[in-house]
Amino acid sequence: MDTGSPYTVPAEQAGQTLAAILRALRPGESWTQVKALATGRRVAIGGSLCMDPARRLKPGEVVEVLARPAPVIKGETPEGVVIRHLDEDVVVVEKASGISTVRHPAEREWKENRRALVPTLDDVTQQAIARRLGVRKHELPRLRVVHRLDKETSGLVAFARSVRAERELGRQFKAHTVVRRYIAIVPGVVKPQTFSTWLVRDRGDGRRGSGSEEAGGKQAVTHVDVLERFPRHTALVCQLETGRTHQIRIHLAEAGHPVCGDRVYNRRPDGSVIPDDSGAARLALHAAELGFLHPATGKEMIWDMPPPADLVRLMDRLRGERP
Repeated sequence: MDTGSPYTVPAEQAGQTLAAILRALRPGESWTQVKALATGRRVAIGGSLCMDPARRLKPGEVVEVLARPAPVIKGETPEGVVIRHLDEDVVVVEKASGISTVRHPAEREWKENRRALVPTLDDVTQQAIARRLGVRKHELPRLRVVHRLDKETSGLVAFARSVRAERELGRQFKAHTVVRRYIAIVPGVVKPQTFSTWLVRDRGDGRRGSGSEEAGGKQAVTHVDVLERFPRHTALVCQLETGRTHQIRIHLAEAGHPVCGDRVYNRRPDGSVIPDDSGAARLALHAAELGFLHPATGKEMIWDMPPPADLVRLMDRLRGERP
């Protein structure tokens, strides 16, 4: 095995732990050493950092040992979480790219020390609230999920801190009255328009996509406007009228303009990959604006968050490209 190259997990190794795979890849190292690679931020799975040596792998997943430890991302620790609003009903925070909004159901019973190896936004937000209020984490009411962002997407996220907030915010999201605007960077020239399709779980190639209402599709509406045109790319403002899973990514990809850095929705109907020469290191999607009526007071509240530094650098570079 070439230990310096990405390694694709074969079917016969499916279900083995990351530590076991690393041990097979690096037979000259001890179990302690290979586990330290993961906990030391030197292992990626599918391009995303994995610090959990006990994670069980699926066939086809790609494991890579990094030459140097991956840097700590902003928002991965309680000290790095930016809280934009906090009261007894709601907390609004800035999510960094690279951290999951909430924990996978299979991970909810993990002990605290294992959770710390795979931080999620809800966990570190709760820790940040405890630090701000000067209390212990277990003394706080649990955070209740009302929406989420993809792991690679940055931007504003709200959690409910009370039953009434969970119920009322859930009603607003269901009624599509919550303001949600995203910045997306895509290849090519895109005109202002509205996408309205029926999204299904499997459009025929194993991915979510547009289908028919009769096939169980749910209506998805995305309004698109132009933020800035670059020589060969476009920065868009996408406003959600509905909130279906991956709807911005799907709508733009199906129009032939997948979000830069998207490794899932980047194919044409014939299965061929749409080239991405943007150099985007991650999904170039950012939840820039979030607004709703406060669940207790009814007051209209709205927040905005400028694109983070990595997307600013990407846009600066794209401005300088040749047509």
